Amino acid sequence: MAKKATKSFILRVDSDTMDAIEKWAADEFRSTNGQLQWIITEALRKARRLPKKKKTEPDNQADDNVSD
Repeated sequence: MAKKATKSFILRVDSDTMDAIEKWAADEFRSTNGQLQWIITEALRKARRLPKKKKTEPDNQADDNVSD
């Protein structure tokens, strides 16, 4: 599976919020960065803001079962 390209940016977060994120990340056995990515992805998913996944073509298994 190919990895997605990532972009870096600076995020300023107050210390109380950062402490809560770090504790949550530790509780979930994630890095702080991984926890922030999960939080953002979940918020985007719930808001239906994530791009739709491309559908792959189904296998033509029905054609294989046709007898001549």
